[in-house]
Amino acid sequence: MSATFAPLRHRPFRWLVAGRSCATLANSMAPVALAFAVLDLTGSLTDLGLVVGARSLANVAALLFGGVLADRVRRGVILQGTALASALSQGLVALAVLLHFASLPLLIGLSLVNGVLAALSMPASSALLPQTVPAEELRPANAVNRIGLNIGTIAGSSLGGLLAAGVGPGWALAVDAVVMLAAAGGYLGIRLPSAAPAGPAAEKTRPLAELREGWREFTARRWVWVVVLQFMVVNAAESGSITVLGPGIADATFGRGVWGLVLATQMAGAVVAGLVVARLANRRALLVGVAAVFATVLPVLALAARADAVPVAAAMFVTGFAVEFFCVAWDLSLQQNIPQDRLARVYSFDALGSFLALPLGEMAAGPVAARIGTGRALTAAAALIVLATAAALAVRAVRTLTVRDDQPAPELATA
Repeated sequence: MSATFAPLRHRPFRWLVAGRSCATLANSMAPVALAFAVLDLTGSLTDLGLVVGARSLANVAALLFGGVLADRVRRGVILQGTALASALSQGLVALAVLLHFASLPLLIGLSLVNGVLAALSMPASSALLPQTVPAEELRPANAVNRIGLNIGTIAGSSLGGLLAAGVGPGWALAVDAVVMLAAAGGYLGIRLPSAAPAGPAAEKTRPLAELREGWREFTARRWVWVVVLQFMVVNAAESGSITVLGPGIADATFGRGVWGLVLATQMAGAVVAGLVVARLANRRALLVGVAAVFATVLPVLALAARADAVPVAAAMFVTGFAVEFFCVAWDLSLQQNIPQDRLARVYSFDALGSFLALPLGEMAAGPVAARIGTGRALTAAAALIVLATAAALAVRAVRTLTVRDDQPAPELATA
């Protein structure tokens, strides 16, 4: 086995990658299918923004609790439970669409449920990875994990669009529920070696005290909160552009089936980048990763120009390739610098900050586009991405942080 894929010889890591890949496949199908279900139901971009924004709002509201939970309860158990519950909720959405009793309030409500479940699983899955491989294999493990996630996203985005166009959004959502059940099966296979602690620490303080401890870890490192502030802007601008305005442009131009394939090209670029970054020893990885975020303006500008599917897909590919460098560098930087017993809480503050503006971006995209025009709204979103990324690069702590391949992971705590 090559050095890139060497972490796969560890059984817990294999099952974690399998479970996360299936969950990502399902979570990538769902937004595409749900977007076209809402458009079929109401034909309103504003309604679509409300549905996807509700999921993001619930995600933000529950993230901090998810971080505390993942530092107190076995992380594998959290992943199993949230995957099973997500399969059930997605199944209900599919039934509502297929049996024609779907309504906007119902879709918003189920989106809220799915947002909470995603918030509970995210810190647990991120913090569990360093416990499944030796410390010296963290870099390739993060890259392999990201390759699995990106392949899941490729398949999910394309399959969601093709199923929505071919047999309807309801059946696409039904397949999504089945795939989420497979994710739960993958998480059931995770068994940590006896050397790794099997449960939470014996003594735990109150949740609010643990949150304060996690906040101190989060704010103690300037590079952490600066990058999170950057992504508050970037995620809001990109999500409003791609998730809300993108399907409407696709419906009016090259079609919803092609839109799923266009979304998949971004993750194809990320897979290619993952194979490169696993072998790349770059001490200033965070600097390169943050600078790569500039590439996210490319598909936004391509949509603003009402480009054909091929230019938009090419822009998505370049974006996926560039941003993958950031994702691996970010995970490695956190894992090498945050103690394991506080890592999930720092991940939850990271996710909270990064996703905090998502509901605003998604819910505002439709009304803003209606007021100033879709092209101008997309151009403004691109400008925000550029400004936020330039501001992050201006911070010395971001430019000078280094990572080491041989650095041991901080002390392990909960599983």
